[in-house]
Amino acid sequence: MTKEKEATKPTKGTEAQLLDLLKRVLPKATHDAELAGKIYSAIESELKSKARAIAFDKFCKKVELPDLDPKTVKEVTEQFQQSFGDGDITVKPDKKEKTLAVEVSMPDGTQFTSEIKVGPVDKDASDEQEITLKFIPFPVAMPGDPELVWMLAKRENMTNEEAGIAIAKLEGEFWQTKTGQKLIKDRVERCFPEFIARVPGGMLTELGLKRHYKTPEPIKVLRSSGKH
Repeated sequence: MTKEKEATKPTKGTEAQLLDLLKRVLPKATHDAELAGKIYSAIESELKSKARAIAFDKFCKKVELPDLDPKTVKEVTEQFQQSFGDGDITVKPDKKEKTLAVEVSMPDGTQFTSEIKVGPVDKDASDEQEITLKFIPFPVAMPGDPELVWMLAKRENMTNEEAGIAIAKLEGEFWQTKTGQKLIKDRVERCFPEFIARVPGGMLTELGLKRHYKTPEPIKVLRSSGKH
């Protein structure tokens, strides 16, 4: 790895450290707990929105768009729905300019727009994405059944504790989204297995997480073949 790439590597939990710092500083800066809470929530929301915008921009750069045929446009739309499932997706092909306009409207009111050009993916952009997004295994299990493991992944700059906090927070947020509320109305059990199988990949990526396998399998317990 070159020095330039090392310099651009994200520092460990930068945004998490900022939020932790705010938790400590705000109560000292004001005795108004309600005001401190509003300031914290506003900054947290802004950081989340910024992360989503970055994720959206990077996602658009690696989308394959060989043509503007209805089948291709449908496939691209489905990719955005899988990654930004809690938002409203609008796509408008422009055959004259050979572009596909994409707009994602999130439940909190934020909107992201981009134009994807017909043609091969920019390799330089793809290479940069690989450098930025490095994931390592992060297997998780429920206390009641430690042998049933979900092989997730987390960014290498996250500790297991940070990843655990992030996924627990995301689970709560997911069930409050439009998709989550619909699932609850459809009598889908509000539990971790259902959450991890249905949460959009984009929501996981925003927090530095990734789903390797949607279907969990029990750990294989190896027994010694030696004689005792």
